[in-house]
Amino acid sequence: MDFSWWNLIPTKFDGIAIQLGNFPIHWYGIMYLFAFATCYFVMWKINEKEKIGFNKEQFDSFATWIIAGILIGARLGYVFFYQPGYYLSHPLEIILPFRITDAGFQFTGISGMSYHGGLIVATIFGIIGIKKNKMPLWATVNLGFLAVPLGYSWGRFGNFINGELYGEVTTSPIGMIFPMARDGLLHHPSQLYEMLFEGVILFTILFFLRKKSFFKNQMMSLYLIGYGTFRFFIEFFRKPDSHLMREDLFGMSRGQTLCSLMIIGGIVLFIIIRNKEKNKTLHKKS
Repeated sequence: MDFSWWNLIPTKFDGIAIQLGNFPIHWYGIMYLFAFATCYFVMWKINEKEKIGFNKEQFDSFATWIIAGILIGARLGYVFFYQPGYYLSHPLEIILPFRITDAGFQFTGISGMSYHGGLIVATIFGIIGIKKNKMPLWATVNLGFLAVPLGYSWGRFGNFINGELYGEVTTSPIGMIFPMARDGLLHHPSQLYEMLFEGVILFTILFFLRKKSFFKNQMMSLYLIGYGTFRFFIEFFRKPDSHLMREDLFGMSRGQTLCSLMIIGGIVLFIIIRNKEKNKTLHKKS
């Protein structure tokens, strides 16, 4: 079978940006820096333009809380959502970038990060940062969830360069050969699907809706619903982790189960915020 240049793109990458002795610096780690920088830039520029209500010192402190929440939450989320049994037996590997074997120390890096865990803890840490720095709560929350999809896009592009989290086998010409699959078959580039729909398209939708009165203060709820919906359907194309397969309720993947909870939570939050906004409007009229 002849493959096009498109099908072979993943074979051109090895995931390592820089090799410092025995320590590789992966493109995925660099993408985290791009993600943080993108979110920081978007939030700060909108704040400057629209006078959201916080200064540089407040924002820098808030950003530090968010970054800590993402890193801690993403790691712990992977541990508890995906491989709790393994890490219960190897607790040091939760935080140490190497594995202890009979042959000595084996450098592994911190492998395994969960988006859902990062979102939960970053939200909690973000609210703490907002309170500590006396920033406007809903205005900052709305701005944060508007920026998140663009930052997320970098993470999925990092997965693509690493050749990981690829999709199911396909006969479609859109498929690609991922060396990590070790089967020489075409797989859905599900990382790119996620980068596009859960990242760029979701950001565009939120940016368009943020000024609509009906969706006032609804960026968090709309993000949860939007991300959860896009990710739920893309999971049908994404190959589940080998240790999980499709083992959750109704044959869903673990990602689909977590996204279902996101969608439900987003709908409930939307109704609560909408009712509060309606009550505020009625109170003002009376």
